[in-house]
Formats: sequence, structure tokens, C-alpha cells
Amino acid sequence: MTRSPLPGWLPRWAASLSLAFLPLAGVALPHPAALPGQTIRVAGLRQSVEILLDRWGVPHIFAGNEPDAFLAQGFNAARDRLFQIDVWRRRGLGELAEVFGPDFVEQDRAARLFLYRGDMEREWATYSPERPAKVRQIAVSFAAGINAYIDFLADHREALPWEFRQLGYFPAKWRPEDVVRIRSHGLTRNLTSEVARANTACRATLEADALRIRLTPPWRTRVPDGLDPCLPPDVLKVFTLASRDLVLAPVESTGARSLPRPASFDPEPAEGSNNWVIAPRKSATGRPILANDPHRAYSVPSLRYVAHVSAPGLNIIGAGEPALPGVSIGHNGVIAFGLTIFAIDQEDLYVYDLNPANPGEYRYAGAWEPFRVLREEIRVRDAAAVQAELSFARHGPVIFVDREKNRAYGVRSAWLEAGMSPYFGSVDTMRAKTFERFRRSMAHWGAPTENQVYADVRGNIGWVAGGLAPRRPNWDGLLPVPGDGRYEWAGFWRGDQLPFAFNPESGFIATANQMNLPPGYPREERRLGFEWGNPSRYERLVEVLSALHRVSIADSLRLQNDLFSIPARRLVALLAPLSAPDTTTAAALEMLKGWDFVERGTAAAPALFEVWVSRHLGKAFREAVVPPAASQAIAAIDFAVLLEGLESPGSVLENDPAAAARKRDDLMLSTLRAAWTDMETLEGPDPTTWKWDRLHHNLLQHPFSAIVGAAQRAKINVGPLPRGGGPHTPNVSSYRPADFRQTSGASVRLVIDVGRWDESRAINYPGQSGDPDSPHYRDLAPSWLAGESFPLLYSRRAIERSAERRIVLVPARRRPSEARKPGGSS
Repeated sequence: MTRSPLPGWLPRWAASLSLAFLPLAGVALPHPAALPGQTIRVAGLRQSVEILLDRWGVPHIFAGNEPDAFLAQGFNAARDRLFQIDVWRRRGLGELAEVFGPDFVEQDRAARLFLYRGDMEREWATYSPERPAKVRQIAVSFAAGINAYIDFLADHREALPWEFRQLGYFPAKWRPEDVVRIRSHGLTRNLTSEVARANTACRATLEADALRIRLTPPWRTRVPDGLDPCLPPDVLKVFTLASRDLVLAPVESTGARSLPRPASFDPEPAEGSNNWVIAPRKSATGRPILANDPHRAYSVPSLRYVAHVSAPGLNIIGAGEPALPGVSIGHNGVIAFGLTIFAIDQEDLYVYDLNPANPGEYRYAGAWEPFRVLREEIRVRDAAAVQAELSFARHGPVIFVDREKNRAYGVRSAWLEAGMSPYFGSVDTMRAKTFERFRRSMAHWGAPTENQVYADVRGNIGWVAGGLAPRRPNWDGLLPVPGDGRYEWAGFWRGDQLPFAFNPESGFIATANQMNLPPGYPREERRLGFEWGNPSRYERLVEVLSALHRVSIADSLRLQNDLFSIPARRLVALLAPLSAPDTTTAAALEMLKGWDFVERGTAAAPALFEVWVSRHLGKAFREAVVPPAASQAIAAIDFAVLLEGLESPGSVLENDPAAAARKRDDLMLSTLRAAWTDMETLEGPDPTTWKWDRLHHNLLQHPFSAIVGAAQRAKINVGPLPRGGGPHTPNVSSYRPADFRQTSGASVRLVIDVGRWDESRAINYPGQSGDPDSPHYRDLAPSWLAGESFPLLYSRRAIERSAERRIVLVPARRRPSEARKPGGSS
């Protein structure tokens, strides 16, 4: 049987392209008939570039020089994820209304408040003081590659991604500065918690806030002098708009056109990550092993994109974000690196007293100071442009004005400092070849604040904390402060003043967003942050890694998919001595006492446990310990506080230890009975048929899900898929208690065999492509669900064996014509 040179999964426009293969200098390629593919002429290239796509959709880019390599990376990112990165750019720059209509004007205005507006020379230099010109060139090349693909689409409209056709607009061209000026996509903290704490202090007492979130290291804060903690209810509305994703509500007719509206959005899900690194003496391979599975909110296409970029002097592979050059998790053939969040507090809310005679001024240092006001035009589809007024105090953007109290509220965020483009600092760290060089690079890392673990081919392992860390000389950053000049950042702690470790005696390093400031670190002096992730995942990682004499690649893959719940073990230990006279509670006790604390999707006990904890136990505990005045301010109790409060009830429930224990036991039994009754409603009266993964599910909804028909919706959404796990298992599965839909967890996972690179493994849920017609749109979902992975191939020989398609980019003799000015509707 003769194989067709153009398989059915190739896009229609591929038939119009040349199928000639142009060999690169010094590279021996397989026979041209071996792989289907295409040749595309691209303006801006110096030499030909080859992109080999392997069977899992990973692009392996081989270029003769570095600018061409990053240009090809941008071109390929646009080829696979153009709508996603076009929305990323528009959302970040505040240009959604131009193509989505008037309902997005307010979101555009909010986003523009948080753009970097500083000196660009300083911006480039901050990422790499040793080579700022090269850093800028990377952004120039990457943007040129995206634009080259947009030029290609101008001449091949049939290849335009379906989302652009759905709404009738054409993708916009990029400027190099767009890559770094956008800040609102990154993770930073703790503005929302400051407001929540102030709200608790307003409605109840500041001490009650210790139930909402535990501070570590232990710390007592106070209300800053002159602060009224009673803040306006909508004080964070603009900030939230600035950082929200694009999700569309059902279309409503607007005149001759039907334009989408923004959908309502849920509160930001809890996000975290796991990583660890194993020294050769504890590794089954005799080489270091590095594992990383960052946890973020789920989306389709995936937030991450796996890519390989190779040129003389640079050979990197791993995961990054599709709108950014380089990789932020992976390796360069000498070192491997992976990240989790390290909780530096990078935000503060400032409260300004306005001049009663002139609300355009605020009090600062005993005088009235004018706000800086910028006026910008927001272009709006099918409507007149809107003139947006953007106000800034000396600390940053003004997000709310309370006319009744004559106050304004502004944000100081490290987002607005030079060098804070999220993950862009990877363009320097990914070049390091030694721990000293890696640590030096992390010394000027901006965002997000990270635990970076490290391993190299010489057998070294390490950990470096990185992120721009404000110095607050006279307060702790836990509450808003008056903006009158008494509470000012005194610069930033130097990067080399942040903690690190190198070749520890334990033979491994693990992080999972827990408080990991080492003993002896000057915590009280530097006050980097007090709000860290729950330590349960970290405790499980250490428990497993410590018990293994030698850790293998397979062990690391299993640990990334581990469903063991330490909180379940602790809570069930409290149930162990209890009994109940009624059959319902007795049956619930029997089910949980016989459980091994592994949250398998096919089991009944995890379903009962999660329904108990998320719907009943937490709420009842809150009502028992939170003062009535604070019940509206504290929506949920910190899970660590819940566990500790139940284990030591005398600290929160009653002064008398015996009475406190009785009250705790009664609370646990009554809520467990309620959970069993809830399960009978959810899953039926027969507990032998209950399954956690029939309730708990993952559903990825495309941003257009609400504006297309059922058939198209089935094509662009992924799921629902049954899920095991829970919020505190290493295989994180945070969910909404109302419907048990998973909100965050690992999409990309990597386990890197340092030095034997082709043995490394990866997965990216649901697939590599953003094109629903691509075989790589959802092909990795079954493997991800089963805890499986694919080989993260690095050597040319291995890549050739697994390649399924070749794209050759060649320098264009002339620039492709543009059918129209990109960016508007068509």
C-alpha cells in the first residue's frame, strides 16, 4: 500500500505549499520521502531553519544561528497557538474591545493600568546585565517570527485559525516590547489577602484573621497608624479585571452584528507546584534526576507549551508559555532547572486622602500632590473609540476612588518595576552551565517569585529562591497602608540575600510552596512573606523520597501522580477512637477507618472524605470558632488551621480540654453523618457503587464555548474526564465544592534524567496544539489521565526516529504581501 504524502490530518493549505526539503548546512537529513512536510519562505531569516515535529507534537527547532532560532520559535508558536497568543497580547495590552466589542472596554482600561511604562533600555538590561543587547534581540526575533506567520496567513486565508473566522477579525502584529511590557498574566501576591485581612479587622478583630490564614513564620501584625480597615466592597474590582482571563458569555445581538460579552468569573483558584531534585548518590541512575509539575488553572489550549530550540551555543528543551521565547522548565544539555512558587510579598494597597478642594490631588508628606493622568484611546469594534483616563499616584495605578469618604486607593506592585515580565528572566537562566552562574542569573530574577531547583551533569544539585523582594523597613506588608509617605519601600533585597542550598546532605531537595526559609535565615529582618502554601504536599514528597534508598525516573513519575492524602490520614486518626449509635454515622466511620488514604477515583472513601471536608466539616468548624461578626469576612478557614484546631481543640473550641475534645468529636461526627446523607443524594443509597471520579471531574472549556453550537462545543472542549486526587495530594486536584469540577492542578509534568537526556519524560494536557483540527489538540489527554508520559527527546538521532513531520523555513527574497492591515475586523 502506497502511503499518501499528505496525511488527512494536515491542514488543507498544506497542499498548496512546496514539499521540497532544503538540507541545512552540515546536517544529514533522512530521505525527503521519509516525512511529510512543507517549505515556507519567511522574511527576516538569515539561513534556513528546520522544525521537526515529533509524534507527540513537540517542535524541535534546528537553526544555524540564535536570532533565526528564536524567530522560528515565534513562527512555530503562532503556527500552533496563534489565537491563544493573540488573546494573550490583547488582554495584556488592553486591546480586547477592538475585536470583541464595547463590553470589554473596562477590562482594557484595567489592563493598561498595569503595563510596564518605564525605560526600555533598563528593562532589557535587568534580565541580563551582562548581555542586554542579546536579550532584546531575542524579543525582536521572537516577535518577528510571530509576525512572519501572520504575514503567511495574509496570503493563505484558508489557514486562518477558526476563532478568527468565527468573529471575523485578523490577528495583530507584535512589537518586541509587547513580549515584556505585559505584566498582568503573572502570579504575584498578596494584594487580595491584604484586603481580606482588613475586611476581617473591620467586621470583627484582627486576631480573628488568624483563622482565615495562618502566618508563617509565626507573626502578629497590627493595623497601621491612620488606616481605616473598612474598605469599599469593590476596591479590587479593577485589579481583578486587569488579571482575568478571556471567557465569553453567550452572544447577544448588537445591531447588525452579534458580539460576545465577558462571562462572570470565579475567584482565583489556589495554585501551587511540586519540584524535587535527586543527587547521584540517591539516584537509581547514578545521575541527578529533576522533576517538576507546576500547578495552574486549567485551560484549553494548555497554559504551557513544550519546545526544543537548538542553535550554535544554545540547545534548550522544556516547557514555557507559548507567548514567550525560550523555556522556563527544562534543560540545556548541561544543567536542568524547574520551578515552584516562593511566596515573596510583592504588592501593597495604598490609601490616599484626597484634597477636598481638588480631588485630583492626594496628601503626601504634608502637602497636596497631583495624580499623574494619562489619556489613551481604546478602539472599540462597531462603536466609537473611548477615551480612557488612567490615574497614577507615586506608588502606582489608582484602582478605586471613594467619593463619599474622599479617598483613593492605589497599588504598588513589583509588576511595574524593570525586569518583571513573568518568566522572561528564563532567557538568561537557561544559558547557565554551572550553579554559580545559575545563582548569579537568579539574583536578578523578577517574577514570578520562585523556588528554582537545579541539577547538572557534574552531579551537583541545588535550590535558589528568586524574585524581586521589597524592603519594608517599618511594616510587614500584611495590611493596606496610608499613602502619605510614612510607609515606603526602601528598595529591594539583593538577589544574593535570598536563601539557597547546594548539595545538601539529605541527597535531595523538594519544594511545594511550603514555608521553606531555612533555620538561621533572618526572617524577621527581611520579612519576605508570611503567607505560604499548605505543607501537606511537601510532607508527602519528603516522606516518599526519604523512604526510597534509590530514586528512579519511574519513582519520580509515580510521585507526580501520587494520590496519598496526609490530611486524610490526620483527620481519620481523630475518628479512630470514635463510635456512633446510629447506623448512618457508624457506616461512615467504618468506611473511612478502613481506608488507606489514597484518593483513587474509583473508590468510595475518597468521595465521602472530600464531600465531608469541603461541604460540611470546614463550614461547621468555621461557625464554631469564628465570631459571628466575622462570619461574612472569613469565607473559609485555612486548612492548616482547621487541622491543627481539630488536633488541639483546646486552642480554639473551649478553654477546658475535655470539653473542647467532646465538642470536637461531636462536630466531626455530626458533619460526617451529614456528608453520608449528602453522598446518598449525589451517588445513590448503595455505598458500594459510590465512586469519587464520578463526582470529581476535569472539563476544559475553550473561551468560545458559550458562543458556539453544541457540535462545535464538543469539538473544542475537552472532557469531562473522571479524576481522582484532592487539593492536598501531590497530584493536586483542587475543585469547586458546588460541582466538584477540577479548577487547578498539573498540566505539564517533566522528569529529567540529567546527562542521559533522551530518557527524560514529559506530558502536557490536553495536547500541544491550539487547533481543534490538529491531532495534537487533545491526544495527550488519555495519557495524562492515566499518569503516563512521553519521552522528551533531545538527541538528533532519537528525534529523527520519532518525527512525523518536517517544516523547513527558508529566507524570503521578498516580504509577503499583506492583504490588509492586521488587527481589525475583516
